[in-house]
Amino acid sequence: MAEAIILHDYFRSSAAWRVRIVLALKGVDYVHARVNLLEGAHRESAYRALNPQGIVPTLEIDGLALTQSLAIIDYLDARFPEPPMVPKDPAARARVLAKALVIAADVHPINNLRVLRYVQDELGADAPARDAWIAHWIAEGFAALETMAQADGTRFLSGDAPGIADACLIPQLFNARRFHVPVDEYPTLLAIEAAAMAIEAFAATHPDRV
Repeated sequence: MAEAIILHDYFRSSAAWRVRIVLALKGVDYVHARVNLLEGAHRESAYRALNPQGIVPTLEIDGLALTQSLAIIDYLDARFPEPPMVPKDPAARARVLAKALVIAADVHPINNLRVLRYVQDELGADAPARDAWIAHWIAEGFAALETMAQADGTRFLSGDAPGIADACLIPQLFNARRFHVPVDEYPTLLAIEAAAMAIEAFAATHPDRV
């Protein structure tokens, strides 16, 4: 009997939500292992033995403990090829990964909990300064993605079907609203979000439902 696939996640982590989306799109069954970031569970030695960074998500699969959401998604795409999360054509693949990385590399990392705590606790930013920091970086990323999505003219950020870029976009739009960042000026991204949230794999993995 195959060992259970275990996803260590926190319900509001956008990086963990990306992985939940991909697992759901691929129809892969897994077990949730909750890691409460607010209570510091990610800093405990047992969890750091799985993930030396002490962040979520971590995916236990095939005797491995995989970390970093995009690396996990890449593994899942190789392990469970259908539906693919990135195109096979090299140029299309590069374009899709570029859009995913706008969020996963440039926007999300400087707006996550540990960075915001450092900005507040160590650098002395008050709440308005913290909120301005969040809004600035989200707006920069979304403006770029809106232009890229308009140029592509596809139903999803990843093309005609949802993929890795959409798994990054939808959680970041959730984050933007949670931090009261206006998103109405990105109509193409909002249309993509509406199309994605009509798919059960996106809706069922929403933080309000896990």
